[in-house]
Amino acid sequence: MAFENLFAQYDRLVLFDTETTGLAYHRDEIIEFAAVVVEQENGEPVVKEEYDQLITLSPGGFVPAKIEQLTGITNQDLREKGVPKTRVCCDIARMFQGNTLLLAYNAHFDLSFLFYMLLRDGDPTVLKGKDKLDLLTVYKDRHSYPHKLCNAIEVYDLSGKVVNSHRAVDDVLATVEVMKAMEAEKNDLMRYVNLFGYNPKYGVEGKPIGSVTYKPQGFDPVQPLYAL
Repeated sequence: MAFENLFAQYDRLVLFDTETTGLAYHRDEIIEFAAVVVEQENGEPVVKEEYDQLITLSPGGFVPAKIEQLTGITNQDLREKGVPKTRVCCDIARMFQGNTLLLAYNAHFDLSFLFYMLLRDGDPTVLKGKDKLDLLTVYKDRHSYPHKLCNAIEVYDLSGKVVNSHRAVDDVLATVEVMKAMEAEKNDLMRYVNLFGYNPKYGVEGKPIGSVTYKPQGFDPVQPLYAL
């Protein structure tokens, strides 16, 4: 049974990803939010919802050329196809309700941006009390540098199955497959809930999440982070 240990604790898994105008979570903005909602049916994980929205920018905001080149998302795309932040915040609150585990690849980054968007345009308490799992921390514990999502896709031989396009919707679907491969590799994902690794050279970037334990994590795995 896939994700048996996770579903013994949670009713729903929500894997998500963001594309942003930059790296400063308190200043830059989310321009795309994608999520996959996974629930259990007849003992098997089932994707119940795929969500993907471009998000309008605040007045005066714009997509830097570097981000436009990386993601393919243009200012015109956001003007024509973007939806208001308030609507996306309401959708996030709906998906995150109840006994839900939140998962992402490099979760600290995405959660930091989510918190500030919810603070400005929604209700940040939807994140409160939610357990969190960072799949980048898991991957770094098992495989040597480099550790980008594209590297995990290659190592787990998923290149013909998923796309790593720097678009949130593609990346979150890729993350679902990476997570399946991780569980098949070693069934210890529950041990990483609310445990995030960080680069000891730079420390935790930005504001730590209160419910998360942070531990320094090197480029080459020595022993599981939860055993340190």
